[in-house]
Amino acid sequence: MRKIYYPLFLILALAGCSSESNESSPSESLYFPPLEENALWETKSLSSLGWNENATAPLLSYLEEKHTKGFIILVDGKIVMENYFNGHSASSNWYWASAGKTLTATMVGIAEQENHLNINDKVSDYLGHGWTSLPLAKENLITNKHLLTMTSGLEDIDNGDCVEPECLTYKADAGTRWAYHNVYVKLQDVVADAVSTTYSSYFNTKLRDKIGMNGAWIQSGNNSVYWSTTRSMARFGLLMLNKGKWNNEVILNENYFNAATNTSQNINLGYGYLWWLNGKSSYHLPQTQLQFSGSIIPDGPNDMFMALGKNDQKIYVIPSRKMVVIRMGDAADNVNLALSDFDEVLWQKINSLIN
Repeated sequence: MRKIYYPLFLILALAGCSSESNESSPSESLYFPPLEENALWETKSLSSLGWNENATAPLLSYLEEKHTKGFIILVDGKIVMENYFNGHSASSNWYWASAGKTLTATMVGIAEQENHLNINDKVSDYLGHGWTSLPLAKENLITNKHLLTMTSGLEDIDNGDCVEPECLTYKADAGTRWAYHNVYVKLQDVVADAVSTTYSSYFNTKLRDKIGMNGAWIQSGNNSVYWSTTRSMARFGLLMLNKGKWNNEVILNENYFNAATNTSQNINLGYGYLWWLNGKSSYHLPQTQLQFSGSIIPDGPNDMFMALGKNDQKIYVIPSRKMVVIRMGDAADNVNLALSDFDEVLWQKINSLIN
């Protein structure tokens, strides 16, 4: 197993149903569960997929040992595995942490497709001048897209998660440096200004309710954190598996989806619009300017894109397998990592199941 070396440990902020179907095939259409929160969600058996059922127990034991609360695997939109541990249940809400950044990226895309904003506009077009402490010429370099791609150029370590103007200080020109930064949350203010309503209201109307999610945004210090059930996280993963469409309804247009889930700049190849990308030739990690060679999760599928959050909140979307994997819970190893050896070992065990 690949070791995760010292710079990784600097990461602090990544703050039983019904019918079964035949084995997944490229021609099989995706299934979408009804919108009602407690609706029956169709299942697909391990045996119908030809998966190794003997690998189930080791996977479940590992998940429970690593403080997991909710775990779901979808194939073709149907539930293959759904398990809850450590006092959690299907109706329990849990936080997404930084995995919820992808919800914000999606809302920016929805607002853009409705002609409320443009991602290439200056952030100050929506928030006004002085939203940072930068000189005006430097502040005006920062666009919505720079916030989506973590290339704002703002200081990423000295001021922590603070996003008040006095904390948003200059490090480099926008677009010249990739650094993971909580300033992305300003995109929620951009959306709210652009649509002339609250961010939560717009989110509920345009995304949450349209795909049958539950949950709410809760302010936690400088962070806006989404809480929901594990199934709601799976619903969002299924939407992304289908390139922004829920059944036949376009929630997010495919052009924006493609941009969001592919390399967004030439500094960190493993990053899209607040999505992490597996299978690239190199990547950067939060709070280090080092470049690492190879894939973020070598044992994970190369086409996988990921929402990764503090304490190992995970959405893995694998288009080649028409598969979504969800993990919610406490930190796997009692540390606040969004990416750790847990990802690698988990994918080794999933591979034992599906191969």
